[in-house]
Amino acid sequence: MRLPRFSSTLVLSLLITQTCILVFLVSRQMPSSPAGSRGHVHVLVLSSWRSGSSFVGQLFSQHPDVFYLMEPAWHVWNALSQGSAPVLHMAVRDLVRSVFLCDMDVFDAYLPWRRNVSDLFQWAVSRALCSPPVCNAFGRGNISSEEVCKTLCPTRPFGLVQEACSSYSHIVLKEVRFFNLQVLYPLLNDPALNLRIVHLVRDPRAVLRSREQTAKALARDNGIVLGTNGTQVEADPRLRVVSEVCRSHVRIAEAALYKPPPFLQDRYRLVRFEDLARDPLTEIRELYAFTGLSLTPQLQTWIHNITHGSGPGTRREAFKTSSRDALSVSQAWRHTLPFAKIQRVQELCAGALQLLGYRPVYSELEQRDLSLDLLLPRGMDSFKWASSTDAQPES
Repeated sequence: MRLPRFSSTLVLSLLITQTCILVFLVSRQMPSSPAGSRGHVHVLVLSSWRSGSSFVGQLFSQHPDVFYLMEPAWHVWNALSQGSAPVLHMAVRDLVRSVFLCDMDVFDAYLPWRRNVSDLFQWAVSRALCSPPVCNAFGRGNISSEEVCKTLCPTRPFGLVQEACSSYSHIVLKEVRFFNLQVLYPLLNDPALNLRIVHLVRDPRAVLRSREQTAKALARDNGIVLGTNGTQVEADPRLRVVSEVCRSHVRIAEAALYKPPPFLQDRYRLVRFEDLARDPLTEIRELYAFTGLSLTPQLQTWIHNITHGSGPGTRREAFKTSSRDALSVSQAWRHTLPFAKIQRVQELCAGALQLLGYRPVYSELEQRDLSLDLLLPRGMDSFKWASSTDAQPES
């Protein structure tokens, strides 16, 4: 039996109505749902495409206390691809809240009526979906393998996802589909959630280099970012998407670090991918401490191995977390991007470079000189606060 199909416009209208009701209930401080998560810690890894977020997601996914999903809001954008990112914000937030509360019925609007665990986007990168009670491929304390999980676990019933979610102390979601922090304020004020935000950023020049390697896979998402009403955008010579990503990072960081609202205190952490690449274990210990996790000896060994591989990885590995030389990955753009393109990115993303602590290069000689450190010290005192209106793209 197949359920009737509805238009994207109708589904979007229903989701917006549902979200408005949700916000009203949260503002009235209503009790959490039966699937609520008292005592749970909720972590949102907030980032953008090609910024090392899959790697950071795996740092959480492989932890024995974590239930992790990678980009559950992919299903929203997949179903409503004619919308724009701002229009879809509420639907994305509604789904994220439900998943944090282990209410997987939220996927009814996006997945087939008869569904397995493998219907979830990138399900096999979640160690929790490859471990009991979902599947017996790996124990909770083991490091899982995406390839093995895809072989042994794809037909497991979808209902086990909710059961597994409820059995973990930490629920971690990685998302690339939020473009400002204010849309998350209802979740930060929600009494049913204990939310921490990890804001992961990366040098925009490195992001561009990585995006160029995966342009076709990002075409639909590019169209939504640019509000093209469903038209995919593979070629982006004016770098409009990169420019919007830079502005979104500035908006988020400014809202969190420059006169933040009281409820955000101790609940937001800005992480630069390059800092992780330089000193993985120190940065990860701090990241775990921020979210209430501890670094186990097995995880420590795995993290060392995965960040001390050979070279920056291949194009085939672009969407995989494989063993690479993390420092080489972070510097690869300096060998491959034409200097003219670097200049353009630096113009469009001047505010992000300044705020997040990335030094511009002013010649091809500086670009190629790896002894020249382009990563500035962290801390608010090291940054000049840039306006989110700076570096607007050309029309």
